[in-house]
Amino acid sequence: MPDLAYRIVDVFSARPLAGNALCVVLDACPDAVMALIAREVNLSETTFPTITGPSRYSVRILTPSGELPFAGHPTLGTAWTLGPGTWTQTSPGATVSVTVDGAGARMTQPEPTFSPLPPDAPRAALGLPAAAGTWVGSAGGVRHLIVATEAPIEGLQPDLGAVRVAAEDCQCQTVAVVRRRDDANLHVRVFAPGLGVPEDPGTGSAAGPIATIARQLWRTGPEVTISQGAEVGRPCVIEVQLTDDGPVVGGRVSACAEGRFTLAGVLGNTGPVH
Repeated sequence: MPDLAYRIVDVFSARPLAGNALCVVLDACPDAVMALIAREVNLSETTFPTITGPSRYSVRILTPSGELPFAGHPTLGTAWTLGPGTWTQTSPGATVSVTVDGAGARMTQPEPTFSPLPPDAPRAALGLPAAAGTWVGSAGGVRHLIVATEAPIEGLQPDLGAVRVAAEDCQCQTVAVVRRRDDANLHVRVFAPGLGVPEDPGTGSAAGPIATIARQLWRTGPEVTISQGAEVGRPCVIEVQLTDDGPVVGGRVSACAEGRFTLAGVLGNTGPVH
C-alpha cells in the first residue's frame, strides 16, 4: 500500500488548535483501512473524499467507532481542504452544496424534520433541572436528540451512560442541549458517546435543526451564532442562516497540520495485535 497524504484542519475557528479538528485523507484509501485510520487519529471525524467530476466529490465520514451518512464540520472542512469554489458533496445521507473561500466554508443543509418527545429521560441524563422541550431533529440521515432549556448549561456533568441510552432509545447519533442567550446567540453542547465522542466541540449537522427549533420556541432571529466547545477547550463559532432552501451553516476553517500515513504491510494484517 502506498503512503496516504492527510491534512488536519480546525473547523469553526479562525486559528489552529481550536474549533473542531478534522482529518482529511487525500489519497485513495482501501475500505479495510478507513476505520483503522479513524481510530488511530481519534478525532471526532475523519473523512475520505474522492473527486468524481468538476467541483464534485463523494465522501465517507468515519468516527472512532462508526460511520456517519452525513456530518457538518467534516463537510465544511473537507470542501475547504479541496480548495476555493463551490463544491457538490455526496455522502450516503445527503448531497449538499458547499461554498469555500480562503477563510472558511458554508453549506446548505437538507431541511430538517422534527418529532417531539417526552423530556424526562434526556433531561435527567443531562443533569438539567428543567427542559423547555425535547425533539428528534433529522437531516441528511443523521438524527439528533435536541433538548431546549432556559437553565445554564456551562456546568452540566451528564451521565454519559444514560445519555447513550437516551440516544439509542430514539435511534439518534447525538444528544444536544441548547440555551438561548439572546435573539442572535445560542449556547449549545452536544454529546455522542455511542460514536466514541463523549462531547463534540462543534456539530454542524445539528446546527441547522437547533437554530430552527430555537426560532420556533423562542422567536430567535433567522440568523444566529452558536457557541459550542468551550467546555472541552475547543471553542467553536457556528453561523446559521435559516432560508427557504434550508439552513445555511458555516464558519471559519484553519489549517493545522499535514503529513502522510506510512502503512506498508497493513493490508492482510488488519486484525488485532496481541
